Amino acid sequence: MTSPGLRERKKQDTRRALAEATLRLAVESGLSAVTVEQIAAAADVSYRTFFNHFSSKEEALLLPEGRDDGRFARRLAEQDPALPPLEAGRAALQEELATLEADRSAWQRRLAVIAAEPQLVPRLVELSSANEREMTRALAARTGLDAERELYPALLAAVLGCAVRVTLTHWCAADSRQPLTDLFSSALDAVAAGLPAPPPSSS
Repeated sequence: MTSPGLRERKKQDTRRALAEATLRLAVESGLSAVTVEQIAAAADVSYRTFFNHFSSKEEALLLPEGRDDGRFARRLAEQDPALPPLEAGRAALQEELATLEADRSAWQRRLAVIAAEPQLVPRLVELSSANEREMTRALAARTGLDAERELYPALLAAVLGCAVRVTLTHWCAADSRQPLTDLFSSALDAVAAGLPAPPPSSS
């Protein structure tokens, strides 16, 4: 994989600064009280520059890496064609989750902001649905199925998306230092095994 050029690195740095400023201000004052002007000023960029990277302050909070509608499809296409669809989807998303591993504190704060501001939930659902539609199209292309007529691509995308949401929330909330990627794999292992009931608690 080639390294990004200087221009792209500068864009990434600006996007990161905006996302960090959004999170910091949202933790301090609540996202509803924060303006785009304040975020841009905190990141030392212009108001116009903010909208070169994010469509709204909600997107800057919920999608700190920015929107990239083709990222999952590209990563899925890089997987071994011999892998079953579930395993290929697992591998593609593991790459995504690995980028979050070093930023657990930020994700803990991000989820705390979401929990404190219920009006963010519809936007979060909208973004999750968009991600699942993208995964559905990519999985349909990989399996040769029609996403409009066949159940499997959408069902697998929903399972993968749900596993990401559940494991991310657990990873942020739990005291365990188990890596996010391991939690995600454990969740998919349980799904692949048919969600067997856990053994009775000894307590």
